[in-house]
Amino acid sequence: MAFLKPVQVGTTNKWSYFATGASHIAESLSVFSNDVPFVLVEIRIHLSKAGAANDLTATVDSNAGTAYDTIILTQDMSLVVDLQEVYDDNEKCFQSGDQLDFAWTNGGSATWGLEVIVEPK
Repeated sequence: MAFLKPVQVGTTNKWSYFATGASHIAESLSVFSNDVPFVLVEIRIHLSKAGAANDLTATVDSNAGTAYDTIILTQDMSLVVDLQEVYDDNEKCFQSGDQLDFAWTNGGSATWGLEVIVEPK
């Protein structure tokens, strides 16, 4: 399942991207169609049941090239149903053209919902 069109968070300048599914997570998020730099505000994921012994990863696919790709989150999902990672202001800044890639092997057949909140800079 690909990320849906972003939804503005209230009256803020923040935007939420949503994806959901019942199989593995292998999602690439092109924020704002790669037009502007952005800050990662928050990552949320909910599973219908604990996710088996596999790691969820979030990786920056850098527009500058593979030498700059960086894993920014690794979380063992074996006992996790809800995960929320909140980042301080300007802690996770990215350039236009950078993508966020999410991956997780769904060993427990859980249904999942992934939300990524970003803010343009």
